[in-house]
Amino acid sequence: MDDRRATGDASSVGQAAGSRVTSSLRTVFAAFLKLGLVSFGGPIAHLGYLRTEFVERRRWLDDAAYADLVALCKFLPGPASSQVGIALGALRAGLPGAVAAWVGFTLPSAAIMIAFGYGFQFFEGGGEPGWLHGLKIAAVAVVAQAVWSMGRQLTPDRARASVAVAAALLVLAWPSTLAQIAVIAIGGLIGWRLLPAADGSGGAHVDFRIGRRTPSMAWILFFGLLVLLPVLARTTGRHALALVDSFYRSGSLVFGGGHVVLPLLRAEVVPPGWISDEAFLAGYGMAQALPGPLFTFSAYLGTVMEGRPSGWAGGLLTLAAIFLPSFLLVLGALPHWNAWRRKAGMRAALNGINAAVVGILLAALYDPIFTSAVASRGDFALAAAAFALLVHRKASPLWVVLFAAGGGTLLALA
Repeated sequence: MDDRRATGDASSVGQAAGSRVTSSLRTVFAAFLKLGLVSFGGPIAHLGYLRTEFVERRRWLDDAAYADLVALCKFLPGPASSQVGIALGALRAGLPGAVAAWVGFTLPSAAIMIAFGYGFQFFEGGGEPGWLHGLKIAAVAVVAQAVWSMGRQLTPDRARASVAVAAALLVLAWPSTLAQIAVIAIGGLIGWRLLPAADGSGGAHVDFRIGRRTPSMAWILFFGLLVLLPVLARTTGRHALALVDSFYRSGSLVFGGGHVVLPLLRAEVVPPGWISDEAFLAGYGMAQALPGPLFTFSAYLGTVMEGRPSGWAGGLLTLAAIFLPSFLLVLGALPHWNAWRRKAGMRAALNGINAAVVGILLAALYDPIFTSAVASRGDFALAAAAFALLVHRKASPLWVVLFAAGGGTLLALA
């Protein structure tokens, strides 16, 4: 009798634990699916949406930890906003949570890009509709709110504010991915030498729930695939392996996110004759109008390419190939993150890095986000109203996006 009771108790505990895991995964997937549907404006705006959702609303981590995480992901090749999302999913539900976060955030735009791949010729031509312009204005408000909030938290004194302003000016004067990496590195050096960290632990411990062997396996897979895929593609002559090699390499070697990867992708897919320049540019134009990561452009390319696989199977294959390096890099780096940020020297460096990140966001707020979205007094008024809704009314980004889209439509009709 006692044995049966003990067995029943153990079974109940196991079922309860499984239920909690399932609930966490559902929470992660639902949260990121919502963001995947409304996160317009590119990677910088995505970081603003992510901060609003997971720092302010859900409180999964604080501003300092979030800024540290953004800085870490900006150092890694690949799309920083997607990598931050993967890390946040791991924070909540481990490796399955990381997968759920990526799927939720990527699914909406990837599905649309695959569908567009089946009929892109019907979407060519025409001017920018008012609702799309409104979405760009929503991105202005989201990024402005992120700069405002992060600036107050991470640049509380003249020294760090000066680093942020200098970083913004340098990035504006030297608009390149290399400049952003250099600014972060210089900010870290300034922090290490001139901005000593206060005594303490470097912030609350953040548990990413990743197994001890996972980081080592991630690094081995990352470098192993980078070396082996070109060899396998050449020796076997299989088109599918050539696709995976091209997209995996593109995702592995690019810093700066979606826009930076586009020239590299074009060099991989247009010269071999896999896709025409016309089709490539049509997909690129469509990708600008969608929420979520710009790397989902790869799903469109896989869909319309010559040879097999193509269609939805090709789209899913190229999508997985271009995101896989980012996934492996994040899983390899995250377990060391708490140790790095707790070292006195690292915490001092992070003071400078965080200030530099604020400066980079400030520069991006002006160019390209503000300059490409605000072209009239009406645009400015709509952006200011959306910003006020976020900051003063604490409105959900979803409602702000809808408000801006409606406002953009009305401005177009005026």
